[in-house]
Amino acid sequence: MNKKIGLLILLLISTQLLSAQPKLDKMRQKAWKEWVKTYNAQDDLRLPTPAELSKKTSFYWDIPTEFEPNARMKFYSGTKGERPAEGYPLFLYLHGSGPSNEEWETGWQLAKDFKDAPALYYVPRIPNEGEYYRWWQKGKLWIWERLLRHALVDGHTDPNRIYLFGISEGGYGSQRLASYYADYLAAAGPMAGGEPLINAPVENLAALPFSLLTGEKDMMFYRNYLTQFTGDKLDSLATRYPGQYTHRVALQEGRGHGIDYSQTTPWMISFKRNATPDSFRWENYEIDGVKRNSFYNIEVLEEESGEQRTFYDYQIKDNRVVLSVSQVKYTPTLVEPNWGIALIHDRSTTPATHGKLRLYFNEHTIDASRPVEVVLNGKTVFQGILKAEKGNMQQALRVWGDPSRIFPYATLIDF
Repeated sequence: MNKKIGLLILLLISTQLLSAQPKLDKMRQKAWKEWVKTYNAQDDLRLPTPAELSKKTSFYWDIPTEFEPNARMKFYSGTKGERPAEGYPLFLYLHGSGPSNEEWETGWQLAKDFKDAPALYYVPRIPNEGEYYRWWQKGKLWIWERLLRHALVDGHTDPNRIYLFGISEGGYGSQRLASYYADYLAAAGPMAGGEPLINAPVENLAALPFSLLTGEKDMMFYRNYLTQFTGDKLDSLATRYPGQYTHRVALQEGRGHGIDYSQTTPWMISFKRNATPDSFRWENYEIDGVKRNSFYNIEVLEEESGEQRTFYDYQIKDNRVVLSVSQVKYTPTLVEPNWGIALIHDRSTTPATHGKLRLYFNEHTIDASRPVEVVLNGKTVFQGILKAEKGNMQQALRVWGDPSRIFPYATLIDF
């Protein structure tokens, strides 16, 4: 009798879950349709209808004056090959620090020649040179935020195949931005760069395949040394977390600052994004004074005040979330003698004492028929059944604007 009752209960649960899926799909489709309409109505920027890249089509977006004066970001854009059913893989290429018009033209030529079709390319030109020649400054962050969201709603891009890469100054920029925007990207590939890791924490790359190629003789600004140091750190993380931190970091033999650039996009394009990994780490840090408030399925509502960064270590298994939240401290251990730039730091963490988060889930990350438990810094802070709500989907879209993260379930964590 007990076996029969158990089988009946399992059958009932299975039937309920099967019947719930079409309802979730319908809610999700409706929420997405409403979001696209709302987003397009509130932002007058637009991406052009893709033409062939060889036609050298360009457009521009102006950066608000409060972020950067007289800043017009021009783009070459276009496609190569036939559009896949799920949309084009999107490549964002960041050029080097020579005269901007020349670098922009070179970027367009490289984009045409790389063996990565089918592809949709956006090749921006830095708006201003001199002190504004950085791809990670706040005016450019304003652009990237909108470019990502517009690409996700325009219907031409595969949301799980967005790739970021660049050369030299674009290598620095793409390394920083890869760590910052890892949850939006399928892969990243800086070249001829090499950042101190305080500027681009590798911990954030758990679910982001990452390639960094530099010439072995590229000694200026310690590019070869910092590239090797990045590779060593990623090797260590990949050993500690098997199956995570996919990477290829290499010094090209005999090369200086000019390397073989053709190897990066064919490597990147083999990867698709996992928008909801069951294990990741996130160091929430500022770039040019701008801090994000979300990463994968975590929305930050409040963090500890102060100059220290906050570090989140997240994993979920069998409806149990184990989350640690810490404050990060960096101590310089190797300082470049001429410019006084700290190249290497000792990194330490201490448990955070308070914060407020919203954690999001979908039907692939939890079994909604069973209680979800959240353990934060060793203490159970939530346990209960989560209900699918359209409001959660709408809030997730406001946070990420991402069709792969329309989460029906959420819980508030206040500690």
